[in-house]
Amino acid sequence: MQFKHPEILYFLFLLLIPIIIHLFQLRRFEKVPFTNVQFLKNVIIQTRKSSQLKKWLTLITRLLLFTAIIFAFAQPYFSESEGLNIKTETVVYLDNSFSMQAKGSKGELLKRSVQDILNTLDDSDEITLFTNDNTFRNATRKTLSNELLQLNYSPNQLDYDAVILKGEKLFSQDDASAKNLVLLSDFQINNTTLSDDLNATYTLNLVQLEAVTNRNISIDSVYISKETPSNFELTATISGNESLENTSVALYNDDLLLAKSAIDDSKQAQFTLPTNTVINGKVTVEDSGLNFDNTLYFNVNNRDKINVLTINPTENNYLERIFTNNEFNYKETDLDKLNYNEIGDQNLVVLNEIDNIPVSLINSLNSFIANGGNILIIPSINASLNSYNQLFNYNSEINNIEKRITTINYSHPILDQVFDKEISNFQYPKANSFYELGSGSNILKFEDGKPFLNQQGNIFAFASALNTSNSNFINSPLVVPVIYNIGKQSLKLPNLYYTIGEENTYDINITLQQDDILKLKSINEEIIPQQRSYSNKISVITRDMPSAAGIYSINNNGETFKKVSYNYNRNESNSQYMNLSNFQNATVSNSIEDVFTSIKNKSNINELWKWFTIFALVLLVIEMLILKYFK
Repeated sequence: MQFKHPEILYFLFLLLIPIIIHLFQLRRFEKVPFTNVQFLKNVIIQTRKSSQLKKWLTLITRLLLFTAIIFAFAQPYFSESEGLNIKTETVVYLDNSFSMQAKGSKGELLKRSVQDILNTLDDSDEITLFTNDNTFRNATRKTLSNELLQLNYSPNQLDYDAVILKGEKLFSQDDASAKNLVLLSDFQINNTTLSDDLNATYTLNLVQLEAVTNRNISIDSVYISKETPSNFELTATISGNESLENTSVALYNDDLLLAKSAIDDSKQAQFTLPTNTVINGKVTVEDSGLNFDNTLYFNVNNRDKINVLTINPTENNYLERIFTNNEFNYKETDLDKLNYNEIGDQNLVVLNEIDNIPVSLINSLNSFIANGGNILIIPSINASLNSYNQLFNYNSEINNIEKRITTINYSHPILDQVFDKEISNFQYPKANSFYELGSGSNILKFEDGKPFLNQQGNIFAFASALNTSNSNFINSPLVVPVIYNIGKQSLKLPNLYYTIGEENTYDINITLQQDDILKLKSINEEIIPQQRSYSNKISVITRDMPSAAGIYSINNNGETFKKVSYNYNRNESNSQYMNLSNFQNATVSNSIEDVFTSIKNKSNINELWKWFTIFALVLLVIEMLILKYFK
């Protein structure tokens, strides 16, 4: 029991006064002689005992009466809080990621959570609530009702440690307030973590919402697995924690059903389509689990050809065989016949073993690089490094030492999709002479660790000439994927699809007027993505936008140039959840109502002054009855 005014309890010492008065005012009885002594003796004894008992009862009643009055003025109360006027702050994280689409015992986990929160709050309660993409500060039940009933699922799942950090920042700076952080989630096992090392300035409550079933089927990816002159094969990869037998996958072009296919033992489905077919496609599967991963959108557009210009072609023109005319507009020219006006129209310029790069060409190439162009440098054995170093840093004169090319940077963007596994032993190509390259991103390296092919920004540079008298690199298996992918990267054509939440970059091979901008537009959404204009292309960069999966038109002033597809990340498809039973620094529950009730009970104040007032009145009545009726 605690007191609002404990200083009033000092008045309890005043109770000594009636006790002292009572002790000194006890009346002494006088004995009076009388003839019938036996009779008078009995009367005296009876009167003395009755009088003393009545006085003691009166004294006790008055002491209790005064004590009750003093306690009533001190205003006692019961509370789990340490003080009477402590402010309670409650911050709630409501997970609205796609995994909360799972069905609980009373419906979808997110929708049921919203109802439980609104049913538990009183009209006067204020809480701060945040989700993966919204924050509502100091909101009442009425305010939250409108917002939460329209709450959508978010493709972005915050890391749980980031959730706790954000919750801490939403608390006030009042050190005296009682702070409660509540996390409402299914606590799915994915890339997020939940640390047990927490701040002691608040109470952490974890409410783990449980699904009745973990069954889920997801379409994870779509890719072109085989291509011939007449058709290509589209493969869809499906995952699930249940048997996929008798599950069919449907392929649509817009809303037109093109084909259905069964899932094979490798959890894939194949579709064969005619070459040069433009498809605004989607692959769907029927599933009673999570809904967001049942459809995957993709696009097969008309392929823009990449412009490649080779200056000063040499013997055995292997470059023409790599840059084939079905994907590239390939052109080659001698240095003395070069039309400088053509450089700005290219996506990739190859300097193929030029002895000396003229200043005029260097200036044109620097302007070309500034406008997003790419350069591939294959040095000459007799290179003038003074001219080369104005484009790329060559650190030394030529070294006439034979070296093998033995190291492949498998993680480099040029090669990350080329090899299924790392190759530890193959017929290594070699170079009879080489230059030392400056710093950059190494793609291929010699056996001593020095770079053979390096990248600095938009410039790729070999360390040696590739003619057959100096190197056998053009006869090795590496030459095609390396040089081909350098050409492909010079114009980043849209992929089949992109993932929302990841950094996506692609180029549109068009030129716009100065004030024109590209827009991404779907049936329900229109956004202006981050973009950068160059002389011959527009680079588009997206991350968190668009917010909804679907097929988007890339247009300007009503003219559509291409279509591009975006899909949700499949991390939320995982139906495995954390075990919170061993979590030490938090209260773990599976009931929202229990947690909110517990928080309210801690802050509730049970005032007792009314009961002491009633007790004092009862004692007053008892005293009056004793004085009047006690004989």
